[in-house]
Amino acid sequence: MIQNHLFSSPKQFFTSVLSLALVNLLTVPLLMGQTTQIQLNDLSLFQNPSPSWQIVGGVTADLEKENKFNTTEGSGVLVNLPDKRKKGKDLLTTFEHGDIDLELDYMMAKGANSGIYLQGLYELQLEDSWGLQKAMPVNNGGIYPRWDDSKPKGSEAYEGYAPRQQVSRAPGTWQHLKVSFQAPRFDASGNKTENAKLLRVELNGVTIHEDVQLTGPTRGALSSKESATGPLRIQGDHGAVAFRNMEITRYEKPRPELTNLQYAVYEGRFDELDNYDSIPPEAEGSSVILTSDLGNKSKQFLIRYTGNLEVKEAGEYTFDLNVPGGSGLMRINKQEVVPLSENTGKGTVTLPAGNMPFELFYAKYSDWVQPGLGLAVSGTGLRDYLISDRGAAVGNVVDPILVDAGDQPILRSFMDIPDGPRVTHAVSVGSNEQLHYTYDLDHGALVQLWRGGFLDATPMWHQRGDGSSRPTGTVHHLTKQSRLAVARLSSPQAPWVADTTGSAYKSKGYTLSAADQPTFRYQVWGADVQDAIRVMEGGRVLRRELSVQNPSGNLYMRLAEGASIQELSKGMYLIDDKSYYLRLDDAGGAKPIIRTSGAGQELIVPLQQKLAYSILY
Repeated sequence: MIQNHLFSSPKQFFTSVLSLALVNLLTVPLLMGQTTQIQLNDLSLFQNPSPSWQIVGGVTADLEKENKFNTTEGSGVLVNLPDKRKKGKDLLTTFEHGDIDLELDYMMAKGANSGIYLQGLYELQLEDSWGLQKAMPVNNGGIYPRWDDSKPKGSEAYEGYAPRQQVSRAPGTWQHLKVSFQAPRFDASGNKTENAKLLRVELNGVTIHEDVQLTGPTRGALSSKESATGPLRIQGDHGAVAFRNMEITRYEKPRPELTNLQYAVYEGRFDELDNYDSIPPEAEGSSVILTSDLGNKSKQFLIRYTGNLEVKEAGEYTFDLNVPGGSGLMRINKQEVVPLSENTGKGTVTLPAGNMPFELFYAKYSDWVQPGLGLAVSGTGLRDYLISDRGAAVGNVVDPILVDAGDQPILRSFMDIPDGPRVTHAVSVGSNEQLHYTYDLDHGALVQLWRGGFLDATPMWHQRGDGSSRPTGTVHHLTKQSRLAVARLSSPQAPWVADTTGSAYKSKGYTLSAADQPTFRYQVWGADVQDAIRVMEGGRVLRRELSVQNPSGNLYMRLAEGASIQELSKGMYLIDDKSYYLRLDDAGGAKPIIRTSGAGQELIVPLQQKLAYSILY
């Protein structure tokens, strides 16, 4: 299958560059086709920023106050703090862009609203949409609608697009956005020949838009007139918002184009692509695009294309050829670029500017395979694109087997944790509020939680399956190790128990409440534990309450682990670089402890007869 690699490596641009050179990067044009990490040391990349825009070292939100951030001195974070004294204004870059990939982290204050306008014209909405059950085009991640004042009142908005899933996180946590944008195309006379397009948008690791045509500027655009380039614009007059880790990849090299395409179709089996010219073709003619759909009814055939490849800018180009159920070969300028390959082939060549002869063969000989012809081109400064009519799939395409959370399902399966273990006795629990979690029955531990869709059970149920399922929403992995949630420690700094040996751990399954929410039961270290986990507060909170009978001395509960743990106030913590909040609701008088663990930190607390805490995600 042709893979469209829309995003470059975030680490591509920097290796060992002096800090002075990093600062200078902000004042020079972005390099064509390279990923440029914007160092937010000052505001020199932006046009006349208003006083509400600042560079700071860190930022946290106040969950009790609208549009409220607390900041610390330093650099690396761009923040907007509009108020009555400092009116917020939109922020425009000093550079203009056409085709780009944009990647960044952003944080919303409570109740805040902002947006990113590609080319200053097409808005992706940024908003505090925490706990919202169904997202609209005006909510976080939505493509904001266009607007027509001439339409009847109440119907002025049109062509807005809601995100596929509602995967927004809590205010004050970092959210991750990846955008792949294709600018509109114009002919020599300035007439638009192709709409702008959002090729893909990912929010918090989930694809929320794909291949969306933008027929014109959205409401609030800088102009009603479209163009090939325009500045990146961040909305600044609606609320407090922060950004970091901003990266931009520009694609400015013109695409090679096929012209004067001629085809000839020969029926029969051609394993070696020989002897075709000794027989007359069954069909021949001209085509405007590479395709296998030429009206041929035979299941075995050979297609030969000839024509010209117009290369507008010299450089190195890579071609990916897909020819399901057969073999293919491609030549440019009489040079074999993609050698004879079965199903898929690839080749890289340095081409001069100009028109060069082009030749391509597709010999299909597997009767049971659906025909298809796909050719993709990539290169420095050139985003991968199909030069054929569509991608060609090799092998069977499987429709996903998705489990919806509408009936609050509880599903047992294997669950694979990235860079971690396979949880062999995993219980995944879905909720109507679109906040779900996985529990490890072997260790009495919360493994992960996520927002959005529930589970993809294709790996478990397709054909023989491998017994595993995977979340379909935005996931936070709470641990990367198989360890007991409850341990007996000789001191608060003693290493956590690596396995269940000596703990007498025994799972007793779970019971269901009247609302079909499970309470897990197990024995460990001589204690009987009931572990009740509930989705609460409209899906904003996952509350966990442990009741312990016969607790022995020196028992500890591990509440959280991550790269960093920050105590905001008594009983409230930000976990793992501001990924989620943990609120300690009732520790039975015990004092929580933040301690170093490997390269990160852990939050633990002495376990007595009762413990309750909440995850805000």
